[in-house]
Amino acid sequence: MHTPDPGLVALGLLVVTFLLTWLWTPPLLRLLRALGMGKGLRADVPERHLAKLGTVTMGGWVIWLPVVFMLLFIHATRVYRLRFSGQVVLLPLAMVFGFGLLGAVDDWLGIRRGYGLRARTKFVVQVLLAAVGVWWIQHIYAAPPLFLPGIPKPVPVGWWYFPLGIFIIVGSSNAVNLTDGLDGLASLVTATSFAAFGFLALHHEAMELAQFCFLLTGSLLGFLWFNVHPAQVFMGDTGSLAVGAALGVVALMLGEWFVLPFLALIPVLETLSVILQVAYFKLTGGRRIFKMSPLHHHFELSGWAETQVVTRFWLTQVMAALVGVALALA
Repeated sequence: MHTPDPGLVALGLLVVTFLLTWLWTPPLLRLLRALGMGKGLRADVPERHLAKLGTVTMGGWVIWLPVVFMLLFIHATRVYRLRFSGQVVLLPLAMVFGFGLLGAVDDWLGIRRGYGLRARTKFVVQVLLAAVGVWWIQHIYAAPPLFLPGIPKPVPVGWWYFPLGIFIIVGSSNAVNLTDGLDGLASLVTATSFAAFGFLALHHEAMELAQFCFLLTGSLLGFLWFNVHPAQVFMGDTGSLAVGAALGVVALMLGEWFVLPFLALIPVLETLSVILQVAYFKLTGGRRIFKMSPLHHHFELSGWAETQVVTRFWLTQVMAALVGVALALA
């Protein structure tokens, strides 16, 4: 019997999830509008963003619910003696659910009372969720520790793996959250990142992880249809925290977290811009490196149109992802 090519199957899943998300989004938007899920704005954004006030948020539900549905549908047809055949994808799904639920609570509170969860509370919950994820990756999934370019076998990192893994998951989650500041930016950048990781998963013959990556790519692209400028919906913390955490988890499960800064270059740069801005501000008593952080706001205030920032950042991410994949295959 002919076995379908895994790459073609993965691409087919991408298309199906894109269509599902595209069909699912309009009724969900109507529901979110009816519930009053309009986004407020922080004071630390450019003035032109005032036009976005009231845009539907919590659009993360649009992104990851079709992925969950598709994965359950795929593996429900492969249950044998009550054993779930897609156990590999349970971890990234659990992380998506945990971080997504945290983001949903933060979004809900931000809409209802004007401010969300305390930063310290969010960080503690993120660390706890990430700690469970890293333990799962080490002891249940038994992922390769770390692949480095030019070295065929994974490199052990000892006890450093646990704190580094927590840092990667929490850092990825917050980095995507910081990137989610312009129409279409976070969804376009992370779709590119997951497509690249999907390709690496195929290379490692990790077919279930490849399915997860391409399903999430399709869902992000379907969401992007409604998230491009002028956006009809924002992913909110419901989406950005979950998508970012999934990015870190996939990198760790593949052992390809060395190239994560390339495959997620824009979120990394956005995070570094905030860290540098805050540190320089405190050290110099109020001076700034950038006109505003995260980095995309600096370019907005430098005269770039929002669509220019998004397109140029995405092109930069595509080139960086190509470099990252080339390094991983070296």
